[in-house]
Amino acid sequence: MMKTVNNWINIIQYSLLPASCILCGNRGMQDMGLCQPCYNGLLTVKSHCFCCAKQFESDSSNLQLCGDCQKNPPAFDRTYAPFAHQGAIRYLINQCKFNGAYKNSRLLGLLLGKHLTNNAELPELIIPVPLHPKRYQQRGFNQTLEIAKIIAQQHSIPIDNACCLHIKNTPHQISLTGKQRHKNIKNAFQMEARPNAEHIAILHDVMTTGATANELAKTIKATGVNRVDVWVCARA
Repeated sequence: MMKTVNNWINIIQYSLLPASCILCGNRGMQDMGLCQPCYNGLLTVKSHCFCCAKQFESDSSNLQLCGDCQKNPPAFDRTYAPFAHQGAIRYLINQCKFNGAYKNSRLLGLLLGKHLTNNAELPELIIPVPLHPKRYQQRGFNQTLEIAKIIAQQHSIPIDNACCLHIKNTPHQISLTGKQRHKNIKNAFQMEARPNAEHIAILHDVMTTGATANELAKTIKATGVNRVDVWVCARA
């Protein structure tokens, strides 16, 4: 209970106070919570697979599929990932997820929203990756929902945080191999209702193997939804 109360204090605090750079403490640019030098130092995703956003070794301006997506097409249709899961972005995400740094979710939402403005075909609905109730109780908030709120406000897109449940209390994926991740997350989600949309964006903080996004997209598409994109702050 105390952890949840502390998280709500953080939520109120960072909603009211002017934003300074989370990384260095200097004044944030445009009330973003990140200064220009730190923003310039973020590592972006360059040439990549248009489906899963996996980076290619060589640069190419053409839309291409990676070998994995050609051999085993995922359930989702396209992935938008502005940053590589390294350096400052990795720090921001990990601090948010594992150390209660709620303030980072706002910054991550602003950064991802900026990328989507310039690159994405916007959907009718956003579905944040749901947390299992026990994980939510431990963390005190769902960082994907908080990131989604920022983007929903920016782009006037509704969020549905109730149509899908995380029903399997899965262990953290961090230490698992790709094969283990897919097995771990299998049948973890359950749809409570068909989303009122044909084009949906799943919102997640980071994509590593795509196992979570694929399982959730598969679950959503089983209801008859036509297109599911994935929006992530970072791609490993």
